[in-house]
Amino acid sequence: MNIEIQQPQPFDLVSSDILIAGNAVGFEGQLSINITEGHAEANGTATVGATSVRQFQTSIDVPPGTPFQLTRLFLTLADDTGGEDGVTPPQVTVPILYGPMILPGYTGYWNHVVEAGDTLTAISKRYFGDASKVSVIQQANQHIVPDANLIFVDQVLRIPRND
Repeated sequence: MNIEIQQPQPFDLVSSDILIAGNAVGFEGQLSINITEGHAEANGTATVGATSVRQFQTSIDVPPGTPFQLTRLFLTLADDTGGEDGVTPPQVTVPILYGPMILPGYTGYWNHVVEAGDTLTAISKRYFGDASKVSVIQQANQHIVPDANLIFVDQVLRIPRND
Protein backbone atom coordinates (compact mmCIF):
# COMPACT_ATOMS: atom_id res chain seq x y z
CA MET A 1 0.00 0.00 0.00
CA ASN A 2 1.38 3.39 -0.91
CA ILE A 3 -0.55 5.36 1.70
CA GLU A 4 -0.64 4.81 5.47
CA ILE A 5 -2.72 7.08 7.70
CA GLN A 6 -1.34 7.19 11.24
CA GLN A 7 -3.54 10.07 12.42
CA PRO A 8 -6.45 10.09 12.79
CA GLN A 9 -6.97 6.48 13.79
CA PRO A 10 -10.30 4.78 13.01
CA PHE A 11 -13.14 6.30 15.04
CA ASP A 12 -11.02 9.11 16.48
CA LEU A 13 -13.11 12.01 17.72
CA VAL A 14 -12.03 15.07 15.72
CA SER A 15 -12.76 18.79 15.65
CA SER A 16 -13.30 21.02 12.61
CA ASP A 17 -9.49 21.33 12.23
CA ILE A 18 -8.63 17.72 11.38
CA LEU A 19 -4.94 16.84 11.76
CA ILE A 20 -3.70 14.19 9.32
CA ALA A 21 -0.34 12.41 9.35
CA GLY A 22 1.19 9.30 7.87
CA ASN A 23 3.50 7.84 5.26
CA ALA A 24 2.91 7.90 1.54
CA VAL A 25 4.30 7.93 -1.94
CA GLY A 26 2.52 10.53 -4.03
CA PHE A 27 2.86 11.12 -7.77
CA GLU A 28 4.43 14.55 -8.12
CA GLY A 29 4.23 14.81 -4.33
CA GLN A 30 0.46 15.37 -4.10
CA LEU A 31 -2.32 13.50 -2.27
CA SER A 32 -5.95 14.55 -2.34
CA ILE A 33 -7.99 14.62 0.86
CA ASN A 34 -11.74 14.11 0.92
CA ILE A 35 -13.93 14.12 4.02
CA THR A 36 -17.54 13.09 3.54
CA GLU A 37 -20.48 11.37 5.15
CA GLY A 38 -22.32 10.85 1.87
CA HIS A 39 -24.23 14.16 1.84
CA ALA A 40 -21.60 16.89 2.11
CA GLU A 41 -17.83 17.00 1.81
CA ALA A 42 -14.69 19.00 2.50
CA ASN A 43 -11.58 18.68 0.32
CA GLY A 44 -7.88 19.51 0.49
CA THR A 45 -4.41 18.30 -0.48
CA ALA A 46 -1.26 17.06 1.21
CA THR A 47 2.30 17.21 -0.09
CA VAL A 48 4.63 14.18 0.16
CA GLY A 49 7.85 13.06 -1.51
CA ALA A 50 7.53 11.93 -5.11
CA THR A 51 10.14 9.18 -5.38
CA SER A 52 10.13 7.32 -2.09
CA VAL A 53 8.02 6.81 1.01
CA ARG A 54 7.82 10.07 2.93
CA GLN A 55 6.20 11.14 6.13
CA PHE A 56 3.64 13.87 5.83
CA GLN A 57 1.47 15.91 8.10
CA THR A 58 -1.22 18.36 7.22
CA SER A 59 -4.59 19.54 8.39
CA ILE A 60 -7.88 20.32 6.80
CA ASP A 61 -10.34 22.83 8.17
CA VAL A 62 -13.94 21.85 7.73
CA PRO A 63 -15.62 25.14 6.80
CA PRO A 64 -18.28 26.40 9.23
CA GLY A 65 -21.72 25.54 7.98
CA THR A 66 -20.63 22.42 6.06
CA PRO A 67 -23.98 20.62 5.93
CA PHE A 68 -22.94 17.27 7.37
CA GLN A 69 -25.96 15.25 8.44
CA LEU A 70 -24.18 12.40 10.21
CA THR A 71 -21.62 12.23 13.02
CA ARG A 72 -19.54 9.51 11.32
CA LEU A 73 -17.39 10.85 8.51
CA PHE A 74 -14.98 9.14 6.15
CA LEU A 75 -11.53 10.61 5.53
CA THR A 76 -10.01 9.44 2.25
CA LEU A 77 -6.45 10.09 1.10
CA ALA A 78 -5.76 9.30 -2.54
CA ASP A 79 -2.97 9.60 -5.05
CA ASP A 80 -5.40 10.41 -7.83
CA THR A 81 -2.84 12.19 -10.01
CA GLY A 82 -1.02 9.14 -11.33
CA GLY A 83 -3.66 6.65 -12.47
CA GLU A 84 -2.77 4.88 -15.69
CA ASP A 85 -4.24 2.24 -17.97
CA GLY A 86 -7.47 2.01 -15.99
CA VAL A 87 -5.64 1.11 -12.77
CA THR A 88 -7.30 2.63 -9.73
CA PRO A 89 -4.76 4.81 -7.90
CA PRO A 90 -4.02 3.95 -4.26
CA GLN A 91 -6.34 5.36 -1.65
CA VAL A 92 -7.05 4.75 2.03
CA THR A 93 -10.25 5.55 3.93
CA VAL A 94 -10.58 5.93 7.70
CA PRO A 95 -13.89 6.40 9.56
CA ILE A 96 -13.80 9.31 12.02
CA LEU A 97 -16.34 10.85 14.42
CA TYR A 98 -17.05 14.57 14.02
CA GLY A 99 -17.18 16.27 17.43
CA PRO A 100 -19.01 19.47 16.31
CA MET A 101 -21.96 17.34 15.12
CA ILE A 102 -22.03 15.47 18.43
CA LEU A 103 -21.77 18.50 20.74
CA PRO A 104 -22.16 22.09 19.51
CA GLY A 105 -19.05 24.12 20.33
CA TYR A 106 -16.94 20.94 20.62
CA THR A 107 -13.38 21.68 21.83
CA GLY A 108 -12.05 18.25 22.79
CA TYR A 109 -12.84 15.42 25.18
CA TRP A 110 -12.06 13.92 28.55
CA ASN A 111 -11.31 10.23 29.02
CA HIS A 112 -13.50 8.51 31.60
CA VAL A 113 -12.65 5.01 32.84
CA VAL A 114 -15.87 3.18 33.70
CA GLU A 115 -16.02 2.03 37.30
CA ALA A 116 -18.32 -0.49 38.98
CA GLY A 117 -21.76 1.07 39.36
CA ASP A 118 -21.31 3.65 36.58
CA THR A 119 -24.17 4.23 34.15
CA LEU A 120 -24.23 6.56 31.16
CA THR A 121 -26.92 8.56 32.94
CA ALA A 122 -24.69 9.06 36.00
CA ILE A 123 -21.67 9.87 33.84
CA SER A 124 -23.73 12.37 31.86
CA LYS A 125 -24.89 14.07 35.07
CA ARG A 126 -21.30 14.18 36.39
CA TYR A 127 -19.76 15.81 33.30
CA PHE A 128 -22.66 17.86 31.91
CA GLY A 129 -24.79 18.44 35.00
CA ASP A 130 -27.60 16.96 32.91
CA ALA A 131 -28.54 13.28 32.95
CA SER A 132 -30.32 13.60 29.60
CA LYS A 133 -27.08 14.04 27.60
CA VAL A 134 -26.48 10.30 27.44
CA SER A 135 -26.79 10.42 23.64
CA VAL A 136 -23.79 12.80 23.44
CA ILE A 137 -21.60 10.24 25.22
CA GLN A 138 -23.01 7.36 23.20
CA GLN A 139 -22.43 9.17 19.87
CA ALA A 140 -18.82 9.97 20.82
CA ASN A 141 -18.28 6.28 21.57
CA GLN A 142 -20.60 4.71 18.99
CA HIS A 143 -17.94 2.22 17.91
CA ILE A 144 -17.75 0.71 21.43
CA VAL A 145 -21.15 1.60 22.96
CA PRO A 146 -23.89 0.44 20.58
CA ASP A 147 -26.37 0.24 23.47
CA ALA A 148 -26.57 2.90 26.20
CA ASN A 149 -27.32 0.15 28.75
CA LEU A 150 -24.14 -1.80 28.00
CA ILE A 151 -20.96 -0.28 29.38
CA PHE A 152 -18.27 -2.25 31.13
CA VAL A 153 -15.83 -1.72 34.00
CA ASP A 154 -12.45 -0.41 32.75
CA GLN A 155 -13.91 0.68 29.41
CA VAL A 156 -12.47 4.08 28.44
CA LEU A 157 -15.16 6.48 27.23
CA ARG A 158 -14.57 9.82 25.53
CA ILE A 159 -16.68 12.59 27.03
CA PRO A 160 -16.99 15.52 24.59
CA ARG A 161 -16.56 18.99 26.01
CA ASN A 162 -17.29 22.50 24.79
CA ASP A 163 -15.49 24.63 27.36
